[in-house]
Parts: sequence; structure tokens; C-alpha cells
Amino acid sequence: AIYPVACHGACIRKMETKEAKIIDGKAIAKDIRAEIKVAVEELKKTHKITPGLATVLVGNRTDSATYVKFKKRAAKEVGFHSVDVKLDEKITEEELIKEVEKLAADPAVHGILVQLPLPKEITEHKVLAAIPVEKDVDGFCAMNIGNLCLRGGDPPLAVPCTPAGCVELIQRSEIDPKGMDAVVVGRSNIVGMPMAHLLMSMDATVTVCHSRTKDIKSYISKADIVVAACGRAEYVKGDWLKKGAIVIDVGINSKPDKTRKRGYRLVGDVEFDAAKKVAGYITPVPGGVGPMTIAMLLKNTLNLARHSIGLNRLPLRQDRSQYADVSSDQSNVKKE
Repeated sequence: AIYPVACHGACIRKMETKEAKIIDGKAIAKDIRAEIKVAVEELKKTHKITPGLATVLVGNRTDSATYVKFKKRAAKEVGFHSVDVKLDEKITEEELIKEVEKLAADPAVHGILVQLPLPKEITEHKVLAAIPVEKDVDGFCAMNIGNLCLRGGDPPLAVPCTPAGCVELIQRSEIDPKGMDAVVVGRSNIVGMPMAHLLMSMDATVTVCHSRTKDIKSYISKADIVVAACGRAEYVKGDWLKKGAIVIDVGINSKPDKTRKRGYRLVGDVEFDAAKKVAGYITPVPGGVGPMTIAMLLKNTLNLARHSIGLNRLPLRQDRSQYADVSSDQSNVKKE
């Protein structure tokens, strides 16, 4: 059985009687950053190495610049070395690839993040292919995804950040997916596909639903775990859910709201107000999965730094025996 690392602080908030427990992504992400900071200090002290994260930003998109700013702030908090590459939106594909190759050759850089989307004139997959697997901090390259999906063999060097964050939310809420029926709504390479494989590796029985699935409600209504990652505002309705279901809402969408100063509010892919009256656990939007994505980016960077000097990566999934007051059998710890 898979169990969580101890979560310091109030990571689960009970709203009121008979309503779902709110999984507090902000609190859990804060705990993870604190753990990473300690690990970074130990790495510096023992091995004289500082994890390095490089971010590449092309153009002047406000949303991309905001995401990069948050990532830089988090990297500074945990003691990382940061490299920021800001490029004009008129840069050519060849020039951008050369910039990535420079970072790939820099021994002080352990993780490379190219902020997407890129200008339409640039082929994204060609740029991302220039990132070596040893510095693929997003965990998107074919080798990392292949190792994630295969049973046995080598674990991936990095796990896609958002699915990894979802796993942490589940584990640190003391939920064991073993034997549960899980539905992942969405099949993207970034979230849906790796999320489904991670849940399978945790011994859940997984169904992936998507835009061509007939009668999605019928699948969701039987699910013990629902991961909504379809990018459609409040698509999953509260009355679709099984009583007591665990709901992980990956979506973040803007919905018009004249009562708000900015004219809109953020909602997930799940109809939260109705769902919280049915679910057993649920993540809010904002404040659920979002903070976890950056936390897992930091953890991936730390693991890539450890890998660069021959140290084992810190696993995503933990076995309960490591935390029980008994001798542990590490052969029971599964790879992602």
C-alpha cells in the first residue's frame, strides 16, 4: 500500500458537517518546498552542489511572464541557482534551439524549462527535443514518459509536474488508491495521459474519458477517484459524482462575474459548490492543484541535480513501512 509523507500543518480543511474535506494545495505545497529547502542545504553541505533551474521566456505574453516570475520566486525560496533567458518574440527557431543547447552544456544548470506556448512560427517539439533527458525538468521527453509508463526497469528522471502534484495531494491526504476505480477526464500529454499511468502504478483501476467518450456521466458516477483535466469550466457536475468520491480538479478557467472587480472569477473543471456536497475530498480552484505544479517543478530540479552526481532521486510515491515504527523492507517501494 502507498501512503503519504507526513504533512505538517493543516493540509485538509473540513468545511462543515457532511461536506467534502478540502485538500489544501497551498499548505501541502508549502510543506514540500520546506522539505526541498532542507534537501538543498544538505546537498550544498555534503556534495558542494547547488541545484540550478534555467527558464527560457520568448516574447512578452503576460501570462507566461507571470508563470516564470512565480517559478523564479519559488526557486529562490528553496535556495536554487537560477538562470533567466529572456528572448525577443522575433527570434528564429534555430536561434532558440542554440540558446537551449547553451543551457544544456552549462554544468550549473540541472533543469531547463522552456515556457510555452512559443510563437506560432516556432515548432515547439523541435525546441523541446533539444533539452537532454538529464535536464528535462518538465518530464515530457519520450524517455521519461516511456519509463513512467513501463512496469519495472528504470524510473523516469523527472515526472510531469501537474500529475506528480496530484499524486502528492492524494498521498498526503492519507488516501490509498489501491483497488479504487479512477476516472481521468482528459487525455493530454501534459496531464491526462501521465496521470492515468501514475494511478495505474498505484494499483487503481483507471478509465480515461475524453471529448469522444459517450455518456461520460456514467463513468464518473461509478468512480472512487475523479481527476478532471479537460479544460472546460465546471464541466463535471456535482450530481455526476459518487457519494464520497475523491475529486482532484486540475482545471483553471475564467468565468464572467460582474460582482468581481476584474469582471471574472477562476473556476475549475468541476462544479465545486455542488460537488463539495457529494464528494468525500475535493481540491479547490484556486489553491488546489495549481501551487503543487510549481512545487513539483522544484522537486524535479532537485532530483536532476542529485542524478548529475550519481545520487538516487527522491521518489514521488512512498511506502507506509518507511514511516511505520517497524523495520522497513525497501523492496516494497514501487517506482513511479
